[in-house]
Amino acid sequence: MKSNFMIEDNMLTNISVEDIGNDHLFTSLETPMVANAFSKSDTEKKEIIAFHFTEIMKALDLDLTDDSLKGTPERVAKMYIEEIFSGLNPKNKPKMALFENKYQYNQMLVEKNITFYSNCEHHFVPIFGKAHVAYISSGKVIGLSKLNRIVQYYAKRPQVQERLTMQIAEDLKIALETEDVAVIIDAKHLCVSSRGVQDESSSTVTTSFNGAFNTPQKINELLQLINN
Repeated sequence: MKSNFMIEDNMLTNISVEDIGNDHLFTSLETPMVANAFSKSDTEKKEIIAFHFTEIMKALDLDLTDDSLKGTPERVAKMYIEEIFSGLNPKNKPKMALFENKYQYNQMLVEKNITFYSNCEHHFVPIFGKAHVAYISSGKVIGLSKLNRIVQYYAKRPQVQERLTMQIAEDLKIALETEDVAVIIDAKHLCVSSRGVQDESSSTVTTSFNGAFNTPQKINELLQLINN
């Protein structure tokens, strides 16, 4: 799926790498991946990550012969591939089977307070919070757990919150065969609270209101349901 949401090259001409990292800009709806992504096996990727993480630890003057540290590169590699960045691999995408809306329920369905953990693509430190997902059936429905799983799938990759919000919404619109989808994410960023400005109290809210949800009446109705 190609996106029309792109930052034009000339807009980035006078922006440094440091500015992009600190201001959390992003360049496309799609997660940036190389052309030959997934040509390596998971085992090969783990070996490469473990090797390079060993070098990082050495650069930090850590003693890798210590019993507590000597297995860390392999643990980090396994965590990256099998857990926190598993959403990079399409084979891990949850199946989204549709079912007939036999009850003829035609109001909004809201799955709120979906807990997720992601990682900032600029500093590789955690983003965590709650996602709220809503849709109005066009005649088909999916299992409730699939809403949670699609949030987790896109969260488990290096992310910026704006992209995460839009990726969830766009995928659900396709899967549910409707434009009537809304996504709200409220999250804390450790790149804000544990470094940089070190603001522990703030959180970031992003939204994607589509179709019938893109009206003041439906937005207010949705917010009331979420906040109750």
